[in-house]
Amino acid sequence: MENNKSSMGLKVALGIALVLFLGTAFYTMNLYQSSSKTQQDLTEQKQLVMNDLNAMAKQYDEAIGENEVANNDLIEARARIQGLIDSLKISETNIKSLWSYKQKYVSLQKEMDVLLAENDKLKIQNSYLATSLDSTRVRLEERTIFTDSLLIQNNALAEVVSNAAVLGAVNMKGFGVIERTSGKLIPTERASRTDKIRVCFTVPKNKLVQSGDQELYVQVIDPKSNTLGLNEQVRFGDKALNYSIVSKFNYENTSLDVCEFVAAKGKTEFQKGRYIINVYNEKDLVATSEFTLK
Repeated sequence: MENNKSSMGLKVALGIALVLFLGTAFYTMNLYQSSSKTQQDLTEQKQLVMNDLNAMAKQYDEAIGENEVANNDLIEARARIQGLIDSLKISETNIKSLWSYKQKYVSLQKEMDVLLAENDKLKIQNSYLATSLDSTRVRLEERTIFTDSLLIQNNALAEVVSNAAVLGAVNMKGFGVIERTSGKLIPTERASRTDKIRVCFTVPKNKLVQSGDQELYVQVIDPKSNTLGLNEQVRFGDKALNYSIVSKFNYENTSLDVCEFVAAKGKTEFQKGRYIINVYNEKDLVATSEFTLK
């Protein structure tokens, strides 16, 4: 009798345990399924936000492409969206993170509405300006022949004035000199006795040239085609000039007599033969002369 009772109690206990196990298993399964569904929903929501951001980026790309001149506001907003897209790709898929990105999307959507509305206004204004410019272009084309004629005349006049507004040099001459210890200079035609070459010229009056400090480049070339004096080089655009000395003076819109001295290199004596003197105003040759040492 007692054995029957004990066996009955065990069966009841096993039944209860089985019920509890099955209940727990069912609850766990439901919980897993619920969690999986929640994760799936979050993933789908994340993809929807990503799609919305990509669509917004595409709208910005189209708006930027329609403008010949880049709109910095649109470009900066497009960059912010791209940054949010890149961040969303690597973010955790949870409710808090997804809510944050949705809020940012809403904020960017409002900003885009304002920017695109302003961009539409600019397009309308640009269209109006283009129409106005077309009308102006027609009127300008009607005067093309007359304007071109005036332009040719003005260019010719400007070239004449430009060429005239250059300091020149006249009455230029060069010769050898003997330099005494007292400072006295004695002209000579003998190469062996020449201490220096003296170059003198007159800068004529030119009202088109502004008064003030001016300079001309003096080039003295010996019979062996060597540039005497400093023999330094200066460039004016694509043209190089080797000069003997830079003649610097204060020009006051009156004729000015200028003299410069050019020495031989080191202890080298002057050569016999023909010497050529050139004076340049920057790249322009304004005077040339020659003399001979015996």
